Amino acid sequence: MKVLVIVDMQNDFIDGSLGTKEAQEILPQVAEKARGFDGRIVFTRDTHEEDYLHTQEGRKLPVKHCIHNTDGWQIHETLQPFCSGQPVDKVTFGSVELGKQMAAWNQEDPITSIELVGLCTDICVISNALLLKAFLPETEIVVDAACCAGVTPESHERALAAMEACQIAVKRES
Repeated sequence: MKVLVIVDMQNDFIDGSLGTKEAQEILPQVAEKARGFDGRIVFTRDTHEEDYLHTQEGRKLPVKHCIHNTDGWQIHETLQPFCSGQPVDKVTFGSVELGKQMAAWNQEDPITSIELVGLCTDICVISNALLLKAFLPETEIVVDAACCAGVTPESHERALAAMEACQIAVKRES
């Protein structure tokens, strides 16, 4: 089985409070990848509560975003047709729940590859790629660089290089 993990493609990260030009630019490629993907698709969703600014993350990044049940928290409408199941809500960068879910699926039907796309390369994509590598060390973990965007183009490239050093395959061409 092949799995595509679409990381945090939410309104706040695309054109909301933490949106970037690069995030907006990858949206069509992510939709095209999802449309043509032959396997299981899983979405993650960054999820915070109203007290976000009082959390450790909120003190280090004092920009309210992805507050549960707000428009900014929602998966972008372009991608909603590909979201057949409940997204994996995560309160931190990497999702242990996602790792456990993949490990359970792998027991039922061996996963041959997990591909990650989405936002932000240098925070949540790298965190989940490394976490999945820890849960499934013999499964090929792939990140499609053209379908990811970082906080900055420079931090995006640094994260890709770090993942390559950790034996995560980085596709440089879509």
